[in-house]
Amino acid sequence: MSQKAIQKPMLNLSQIINMSVGFFGIQFGWDLQRANMGRIYENLGANPDQVPLLFLAAPLTGLIVQPIIGYLSDRTWHPTWGRRRPYFFIGALIASIALIFMPHSSELWMAASLLWILDVFGNVAMEPFRAFVADKLPDSQVNRGFIMQSMMIGLGGSIASALPWIFNNIFNVSNVAAFGDIPQNVKYSFYLGAFFFFAAVLYTVLTTKEYPPTDEEIAENAKSKGFLHGINEMLSALKNMPKQMKVISLVQFFTWPGLFLMWFYYTTAVAVNVFGGKDASDPVYAAGADFGSLTLAYYSVVTFLFALVLPKIADTLGRKTTHSLCLLCGAIGLISVAWVHDKNMLYLCMTGVGIAWASILSMPYAMLSGHLPKAKIGIYMGIFNFFIVMPEIIASLGFGWLMRNVLNNDRLFAVQLGGALMILAALICYFMIKESKNEATLAQ
Repeated sequence: MSQKAIQKPMLNLSQIINMSVGFFGIQFGWDLQRANMGRIYENLGANPDQVPLLFLAAPLTGLIVQPIIGYLSDRTWHPTWGRRRPYFFIGALIASIALIFMPHSSELWMAASLLWILDVFGNVAMEPFRAFVADKLPDSQVNRGFIMQSMMIGLGGSIASALPWIFNNIFNVSNVAAFGDIPQNVKYSFYLGAFFFFAAVLYTVLTTKEYPPTDEEIAENAKSKGFLHGINEMLSALKNMPKQMKVISLVQFFTWPGLFLMWFYYTTAVAVNVFGGKDASDPVYAAGADFGSLTLAYYSVVTFLFALVLPKIADTLGRKTTHSLCLLCGAIGLISVAWVHDKNMLYLCMTGVGIAWASILSMPYAMLSGHLPKAKIGIYMGIFNFFIVMPEIIASLGFGWLMRNVLNNDRLFAVQLGGALMILAALICYFMIKESKNEATLAQ
């Protein structure tokens, strides 16, 4: 049933939580693969310089899938399923199936193929969630919605990353496997992850309703049908990006390589460089990889907690200054990993990363939200993600050569280089982003 423009009511805390729980499940799936795919690849015989190329699935699918899903979800409406929720459900269902099969990979090509499926449908589920906040919440609550998503991401990521350590140290599930096999604790982690991914998204689908399209939106969509029109609209939106979006996109372009290099190499760097493990069949290596995953879980806990105070800090310092300082904290955390001799010092390093991650998940979207046309939020959020996935594509295609010929396959050097790029992102954010004094703050 169509209608004129809706005056969106204020939502209470439980309603905002309901619409955000799905992000807990989606992040559960992302963090399982981020914390364990490097380990799975090396267990299946990959060399460190091959790992970036094997991660190519994620950015390529994001580059293609996210703007398409954004465009389609802007134009979808079903009386029961709504606008964004069909994509949540379908993406979560197929991604969860991929999670179940992933730890049964017997060859590199099989693991890479399953990762591709997982990333395609993880993106199908995830991309509309950013637009979902703008759909459901009045302007005065949009920032609260993004912060709640950050908290769910931190909570989901902390549990997912810790699962291999929990299964090994609490339930005594083996963490060692011969070459060509995957440790049992990793297998059980992926099974549980599949359950949480699907169950959390289903909870949001069943507990949240969406507003029907307005008469104006229906009329606009009726005259803009067809695949070619969709391509033209995406290209037009890319060409006519708001000025603020261009600068924030540049910040994203240099921020995310630091995260990718951490996800590529951090757990195996801890296993080899900090613990002194030899290879994937070495129990010392396995213990180090489990501990690395545990410290990744810790940074997600920091993200969850820091998200609670982030609005107050942004109110005091402004968004761009807050984001710049948070990025510097993350950079220091990544760079300092190379000087860790006591494994417990890794928690201090990951504190900085957790602070940065809380800001990365919310502050760019908060700085951007007031600068996008309301009728095209989905497609612009998809385009915004270009500047997350493009640097990963570059890293996936070219970083193997750098590892082989410049960094001598030293995983810690790769993690430190990620920190250096994050410093560059912080400088661009502070000196190039324009922020008006009366711009809405996160604590609204």
